[in-house]
Amino acid sequence: MDSIDISILRLLQQNARSTVSDISAKINLSISAVSDRLKKLESGGIIDQYTTIINSEYLNKTLTAIMFIAIDRPKYTDDFISFIKNTDEILDCLYIAGEYDYSLKIITKDTYTLEQLLNKIKAIDGIKKTKTNVVLSTVKNTHSIIPSMETAI
Repeated sequence: MDSIDISILRLLQQNARSTVSDISAKINLSISAVSDRLKKLESGGIIDQYTTIINSEYLNKTLTAIMFIAIDRPKYTDDFISFIKNTDEILDCLYIAGEYDYSLKIITKDTYTLEQLLNKIKAIDGIKKTKTNVVLSTVKNTHSIIPSMETAI
């Protein structure tokens, strides 16, 4: 991956709907060269997917919470993971080191729906303890891992 690939990725992170033609014009490379590079980035697994980020408030989901989960023994992990993968309100699930085993990012309607979700999680066999923090405001929320031109300098 070279600086041209990084430029392409940076532009796609800003707008995944950028056309090959748009990218070509912005980085001064032919359309066919950009197209070839995009195919290589996709086939090489560097571009995992193209997606849309939706403002959750428009879906009446205004409460964000971070939940930590401790599991009693590894034999209970499969049921927990299955539940997580099938629950739309859980956006991220990270396996972590420390006092807890997992960290969940949850976006839901309100405290009532958070309480319902917490009770479902506590009902899963092997859940030893949970800790839930309600997010008051979001200071930074990004999905970009390639730095912008301003921070790259």
